[in-house]
Amino acid sequence: MNKTIPMEIMGELIKEKLEQGGNVKFTPKGNSMLPMLRNNIDTVVLKKNDGKLKKYDLPLYQRKDETYVLHRVVKVKPDGSYLMRGDNQLYTEQGITDEDIVGVVTEFIKDGKTYTVKNPRYRAYCIWWVNTYSFRVIYKRTRRFLGRVKRRFFCKSDLR
Repeated sequence: MNKTIPMEIMGELIKEKLEQGGNVKFTPKGNSMLPMLRNNIDTVVLKKNDGKLKKYDLPLYQRKDETYVLHRVVKVKPDGSYLMRGDNQLYTEQGITDEDIVGVVTEFIKDGKTYTVKNPRYRAYCIWWVNTYSFRVIYKRTRRFLGRVKRRFFCKSDLR
């Protein structure tokens, strides 16, 4: 039986299970990891992180405001902190430390097929996706700007 549990409660259960050496399987919510992880559809498997994260790792971490986030490591800074970003986001989050990390994804299930993080196709996707970030920023900002122009000049409004 599948149940929906608020992340505030589930976060503590995840931490407890990982501390006991187990794995945790759950379906993440949100669109920040599109196209890799789809909201309420795909599933991830977490394990406790046993060392420093590396670029392209996919950790679950807890922000200072106590929300839980599943984003990709895009850079490990010399001070040991991490820069994180969702695959579908333009904003890069800074200042994430090892103390914030709850667990790290070891595999994910998409369309009934299981992929490990060591899968060569997955690794190629990570490298390509992180390294094409600047092109996606330009694309998304241009599209947003053109949408505003279109609405401003071509959409009829009763307010004019």
